[in-house]
Amino acid sequence: MSATTQGYGQYCPISRALDILGERWSLLILRDLTAGTTRFNDLARGLPGLSRSLLTKRLRQFERAGLIEKIGGSYLLTEAGRDLEPILFGLGAWGARWTFGAPDPAELDADLLVWWMHTRLDTSSFPGKRQVLAIRFTDDVRRYWIVVESGSPSVCITDPGFPVDVTINSDVGSLYQIWLGRIPVPHALRTGRVQFLGPSALTRRMPAVLKLSPVAPYSDSVPSREFAKASA
Repeated sequence: MSATTQGYGQYCPISRALDILGERWSLLILRDLTAGTTRFNDLARGLPGLSRSLLTKRLRQFERAGLIEKIGGSYLLTEAGRDLEPILFGLGAWGARWTFGAPDPAELDADLLVWWMHTRLDTSSFPGKRQVLAIRFTDDVRRYWIVVESGSPSVCITDPGFPVDVTINSDVGSLYQIWLGRIPVPHALRTGRVQFLGPSALTRRMPAVLKLSPVAPYSDSVPSREFAKASA
């Protein structure tokens, strides 16, 4: 692997790694690649604060460093890239324990949350080849639908015209904290932080349908006093 042109100039494995990984957005791009995102447009959609030109630059840097390879229209992790998974999720575990308090309003993006959620659904227990989940936020006028066609999910911001199986009602902040594992789904249901509306045969399956964020297991380690604040 080759270092970037402006590195730390130290003969040390940590320094060499930071030459490749230490630039802005690098670890978040790798987070999404590790989570299974492979297409350029999907990476851009999941990183709304990142310009497409900078995303292109970072992906080229990763290719030169041997972390990814482009096959057709997909960016796939190499063995070296896959070896970063425990490092990335180790950062997640550290962040959950030491930095992950209540969300700042500036961090709450309904579009991004729904985009993240649509990639982590298991509607295989629902009948039929098409499943439709509607998401209604109590503090955001925008409306969202997640349509799963034969196991392939997509996000709609206009009514797709299909019958809705289950509607998820929540405020943006609560659904973020549920999604990221800070508030357990059963607790959110009991306290009204989230509601699943629809036929009971489907709504009772929703805790299993929502697979939650890959970092949610690490958020389970948030100290009880912090969870108490999140639940207040």
